[in-house]
Amino acid sequence: MKTYIRRREKNRTLVVLFGGWAVDENVFIPLCNDDFDFILFYNYSADEALVLPEMKTYDSIILIGWSLGVWAAEYLIPKTGIVPDIAIAVSGTPVPADDRFGIPLRVFEGTLNNITERNMEKFYLRAFGDKKTLNRNVDRLPGRSLKSLHDELRWMYNRIMEQKEPGFKWNYALISENDRVFPSANLNSYWEKETGTIHIRVPLPHYPFHEWSTFTDFIDFVTKH
Repeated sequence: MKTYIRRREKNRTLVVLFGGWAVDENVFIPLCNDDFDFILFYNYSADEALVLPEMKTYDSIILIGWSLGVWAAEYLIPKTGIVPDIAIAVSGTPVPADDRFGIPLRVFEGTLNNITERNMEKFYLRAFGDKKTLNRNVDRLPGRSLKSLHDELRWMYNRIMEQKEPGFKWNYALISENDRVFPSANLNSYWEKETGTIHIRVPLPHYPFHEWSTFTDFIDFVTKH
């Protein structure tokens, strides 16, 4: 697992983000500013230990799980000791390989067994929704090897198949209605039964963050609902 850390001495707010599969820091750096400290966990695997910075005292800690990062946050957050004030699930569910509540199992396994350059181009196109949006955000595409992508998804798949019942408290769930990775109907089916979570539906693709200039703007949008 990889950890990307961005810190400023004066900041009293921490944003912790569990990225989805096949990302690196390039996907999220454009949303960072100097108003908050930022920790990104990504490239999950058993080969590297969970690395945490020395934690200072924050007035506010916001947790964001995006895509498979919703599951990853539930799996890993107990190991971090981080206690968020607000938790936001984006374009994902805690049961990500599931015919009713996540990515249909045959699609998930098909992706795992067919990781090629061409198929990754198709994946990122689906994540950004269309070619125009992808081209506008091409600088956000990760620089990852096919081997690292396969190793990561294999590790995640094995852990997901072993998982227990979800039990983490998500305050908000942002559901992308134009999602071409997680079927929006499955996102709705999962979050509708989570009555303690505020559901926010937006007409955006699986990667919706390009709609906001910074995470500050994104968090303000979510928490006003």
